[in-house]
Amino acid sequence: MKKMVSFLLLACVWVNQAQERPKLVVGIVVDQMKMEYLYRFSNDFSDKGFKRLIEDGYVFHNVHYNYMPTYTGPGHASIYTGTTPAIHGIVGNEWFSRKLGKERYCTDDASVQTVGDGTKAEGEMSPKNLLATTITDELRLATNFRGKVIGVSLKDRGAILPAGHFANGAFWYSKTGAFISSTFYGATLPDWVTQFNAEKHYMTYINQGWDLLKPAATYDESLPDDNPYESKLYGAKPVFPYNLKEMYEKNDAGILRATPFGNDLLEEFAKKAIEKEDLGKDATTDFLTVSFSSTDYVGHTLGPRSMELQDTYLRLDATLADFLNYLDTTVGKGNYLVFLTADHAGAENAQFLNDKKYNVTHIDPKDIRASLKKFSTDTFGEDVVLNYSNFNLFFNKELLKTKGLELPKVKQAFKDFLYTQDQVKRVYTEEEILGATGNDFYLNALAKGYDPTQDGDMVVLDQPGYIEYGATGTSHGTPYSYDTHVPLLFYGWQIKKGATHDRKEITQIAPTLAQKLKITFPNGTEAKVLMEVLEK
Repeated sequence: MKKMVSFLLLACVWVNQAQERPKLVVGIVVDQMKMEYLYRFSNDFSDKGFKRLIEDGYVFHNVHYNYMPTYTGPGHASIYTGTTPAIHGIVGNEWFSRKLGKERYCTDDASVQTVGDGTKAEGEMSPKNLLATTITDELRLATNFRGKVIGVSLKDRGAILPAGHFANGAFWYSKTGAFISSTFYGATLPDWVTQFNAEKHYMTYINQGWDLLKPAATYDESLPDDNPYESKLYGAKPVFPYNLKEMYEKNDAGILRATPFGNDLLEEFAKKAIEKEDLGKDATTDFLTVSFSSTDYVGHTLGPRSMELQDTYLRLDATLADFLNYLDTTVGKGNYLVFLTADHAGAENAQFLNDKKYNVTHIDPKDIRASLKKFSTDTFGEDVVLNYSNFNLFFNKELLKTKGLELPKVKQAFKDFLYTQDQVKRVYTEEEILGATGNDFYLNALAKGYDPTQDGDMVVLDQPGYIEYGATGTSHGTPYSYDTHVPLLFYGWQIKKGATHDRKEITQIAPTLAQKLKITFPNGTEAKVLMEVLEK
């Protein structure tokens, strides 16, 4: 009898040890997703996608990005490093680097080459510009590199940055219709990726075209089809149905990105990665990062109140339902941990707001640059602006020296001028940003997004509601809640049901995962955690 009791106790200990970590962690990022979409489209979602995560998982209703600029590259980097651009170094998707004196892209790496059927430029990518470790890096280290990490996305930055420095693989979509990688991850594609590409899954979606998933009356949360706030989609009039085959013939396979089927194709690829890489099949935890990008392409082009965007989310809901069922079957219920969030949210179309009598508007960045050039020439006899982009203003310091101009006086002159512009709320100099005390909410957001080796001499904060973009579609980038407020859902392994409306920050995700998995924190994080998903 004593032997039997001892055996049972040992068995219980073994089971508890086996459950210390899930078999698989799946990080899902939905590009340009506002928390509000979970509310607005709720009546039209099924019970098996978003609602399954909400009703059976833990919902954080009030999660925000805590820095500016709110863009895709910084967003993905911040989710997975648990820190902000000031520390991890990804200060934009692309930006003018003060250190290099030229523009750079967040995952550019001229030392690597394209692997797979993509163009030369599409594959010269790696995580070398990411200065901090990710939660995925720390999992690789914690498991002595036995735990696998795979990153997949339509966008290179959406695959590379989450997967970190030590990933087994990162794969992204080419305009050829193939998923590609770079020599950073290996000299050749895995056989399963080559086979998947050879099957040309993307053509199935292109040949079927894009019509509404549900009857048109369902889309009463959106503006009418072909409203004035939409752009053409790859030359096609923004009206259902879309002839994707015709669009493809006039462009390339990249058109799939701006349809909901880009997300469907990515889910197919993600399931194949789980199968062929044996993710979640043994006692060592693996990590799959999945970034759904089609929502961003549709949002930018057609806007947050288009029927196309609503249809994209209704279809994504079905895609999530299928993916969760696949995880149940292959990894097993209770064996996997999922979190879902977004890399940023997005603004309302400024012209739409203006037409509703809110006195805001859009500003073409080209017009801003032109006005800065004119002011500089009129005031100093030379254009002393080296670059204006991502709200950052850089001065040509060599020219200032040649002209005998003092930088502090030049900064003050430009600050005075910028305050005459309708769209400008605040203008901060480098000195003010680096000296931020935390008392000014928006200055603090700028400081968390600011790297003095890469960012500008001054940073501009626009008025709420204004947008540095075109007249149609939408964009993002500001520290205002419409750009910072994103969903955060945890589901699965050791996640209790519940919800909170307390304010949380996106940089709490990675350290929370580190505590839950009992591994080292990513090296740049402040280590503030979400107690709600740590409590059993």
